[in-house]
Amino acid sequence: MSVFTSSRAVKVLGGIAVASISAIVLAGCTGAATDSASEAPSSEERQELTLNIGTVLPQTGALAFLGPPEEAGVGLAAAEINEAAKGITIEVEYGDSGDPDNKAYETTVPRLLGNDVQALIGAASSGVTKLFLDQAVGAGVITFSPANTSPDFTDWDDNGLYWRTAPSDLLQGEVLGNLIAEDGHQSIGIIYLNDAYGNGLESALTETFEGTGGEVVASESYNAGDTNFSAQVSTIMAQNPDAIAVIGFEETSTIVPSFVNSGFDGANFYFVDGNTSQWGDTMPVSIEGSKGTQPGPVLADDFQDRLKAQWLEQGDGAELADFNYAGESYDAVVLLALASLAANSNEPADIAASLQEVSGGSGDGEKCESFTDCADIILDGGVADYDGYSGGVAFDDAGDPTEATIGVFQYGADNTHTRLD
Repeated sequence: MSVFTSSRAVKVLGGIAVASISAIVLAGCTGAATDSASEAPSSEERQELTLNIGTVLPQTGALAFLGPPEEAGVGLAAAEINEAAKGITIEVEYGDSGDPDNKAYETTVPRLLGNDVQALIGAASSGVTKLFLDQAVGAGVITFSPANTSPDFTDWDDNGLYWRTAPSDLLQGEVLGNLIAEDGHQSIGIIYLNDAYGNGLESALTETFEGTGGEVVASESYNAGDTNFSAQVSTIMAQNPDAIAVIGFEETSTIVPSFVNSGFDGANFYFVDGNTSQWGDTMPVSIEGSKGTQPGPVLADDFQDRLKAQWLEQGDGAELADFNYAGESYDAVVLLALASLAANSNEPADIAASLQEVSGGSGDGEKCESFTDCADIILDGGVADYDGYSGGVAFDDAGDPTEATIGVFQYGADNTHTRLD
């Protein structure tokens, strides 16, 4: 594994070709230092807290495959926090985000806000979150996404109420561009979804790959809901690229065959977190040898087993096939609970004011790796620095994680991927 460290969190550093990439860890500055937490209340002053959380995660739409691992992560964290009995109880109300086409969030978000949740977990799609974030901010409720990657959220006018455990696309685009260059490709074509997610990744990928000396010979966009990609395929194929990066979601299973049927080698595709899926038989052509990137470190076997058991119960007996953003979802709930304990309050503004501290962003906490251990530190009057399944987190002043990992995956003969170590 190669490790790349920068003091500028999630910034693209063009011109760097990493020698051997399987996962890249970014450890950045945490922004301006914050004052240490005020003295924790004594046990006599502490109140029993209830934290009501609503999920706005994809049960339907183009990102529905991300829903089960994300909801399992939320459910597992809530169950383990409640079992720990540390003075806080988590109640979860699940809701569908859908996507910008079916607009399920338009029903879900008002319902959850009307039920007085203190925090929304979601959405998975950056484009969906943009459509309801101002509504949540206006209601004074925290929005905490486990999967938003658009750089636009860094500067959003959110009154300190927006947080995420997924790194910005600036980092994933950097990793992907260096990976393609390291694999020996000198020219690439890009086909990308024309939305906040696709535009951000396309820009970061282009800047990084061209910074290594490579050339983006064609870059073609498409719109959500499109089913015919022949024009984009023809334009890109006419430039004869060495490799093709596909930035999108479930429509990838239509886009890729269009290229292969036009003569492109199925081993030379590169995917991103939105489509690095366990395609299997749903991909009608072979993509053996192709690669993809996803945020998140390797998940421990015991965590995967707990997630599977949680989803068997929570998902009406369904088996959990993917773990995309499960760790980020779990950590979102744990961080909210720890911030509530640290503030001795379930008011959203109070919780938000403590999130940077419990993530280690203030730089003066005691390291801990479970809710129970971190809660004990807080209850004993200390400052906890939670390192979770998504990584070290360490929020900056904008609510972005400054420590993140991007994993690289490669597809085998059965069109399913394994992580490269």
